[in-house]
Amino acid sequence: MIDEIKNRSLDDVRAAYKSYLNTQNLSQNTVMTSSTDAFYIWRKQGAGVFWEVVLSDDFEICGKSALLELLKQQFSGNAEANVSGYMAHLRQFRRFLQSTPEIELPSTAAGDLKPLMAKTSKTASILPAPSVEQVEYYLAQWDSLEDYHLQEDALDRLFFTLCPANTNISDILLKVSVLNDFYSTNIFKVYPVAKHILSLHIDERLQRGDVTLVDDIKTVTISGKAKSFYSFATKYCSHHRPLDYPIYDSYVDEVLRYYRKADHFSIFQNDDLKEYASFKAILEAFRSFYHLDNYNLKELDQYLWQLGKRYFNKYE
Repeated sequence: MIDEIKNRSLDDVRAAYKSYLNTQNLSQNTVMTSSTDAFYIWRKQGAGVFWEVVLSDDFEICGKSALLELLKQQFSGNAEANVSGYMAHLRQFRRFLQSTPEIELPSTAAGDLKPLMAKTSKTASILPAPSVEQVEYYLAQWDSLEDYHLQEDALDRLFFTLCPANTNISDILLKVSVLNDFYSTNIFKVYPVAKHILSLHIDERLQRGDVTLVDDIKTVTISGKAKSFYSFATKYCSHHRPLDYPIYDSYVDEVLRYYRKADHFSIFQNDDLKEYASFKAILEAFRSFYHLDNYNLKELDQYLWQLGKRYFNKYE
């Protein structure tokens, strides 16, 4: 039975595990948390690494080592303090695997996550309510997008390994050029932008997650005219510190305005989304209102961007 479940998708395995948890006299909050956190390694490093860890004879050592390495990459705080929580959910998953030789696997785990109404050529009439299931569905979708994965891997190598600092104009120019190309941010002269970033001496501010930095980076004078590259500025900061700087994007903008109207999760003006401190606060209010606190801002980015692209893409 283990061989069969190993060949199933994350959605299928998670659905089967969640069904098991619901038979264990656990609170719904615990069920939702465990059915998310047990698959942290799978979401970040893929099914192969996940199953190697879970089925290892040295599970405790392998699990803690893999989680500690991942959490150090993903969280700016004390990674070691979070390891025990994730390990507890992995142990619970191992008990699930050992619980019965006949684990019931669903034919699909995402069938009920299809949109309530199909998108129109302009916008959507109804979007699914934000939930753990929705976030998990879109994170799994993200993991299946090979082109985005390779692009993000290349950017991570550039920003984290090759050119982590912003004290050399050549390094900054390279990062600005690659971001502009990958994300089509419409910067037609990258050198003035790189020179502007160099002049701001941003490294210390990045390290402490200074949200005012985005607004300082976004305004650049090119050929005597002030230009605003707000979305680019959020991306530049985010690729240095992904957990501190969420990315502003037109799709995310549309989704946040939609749920403001639908559920009143926050009170804000449209222009507030273009002020970075307000934008981040609105995202955090969204996360809190819909009980998505187990997800970091990077994961929230991936969910909201895909949701917005699915419902508000005018070109599909």
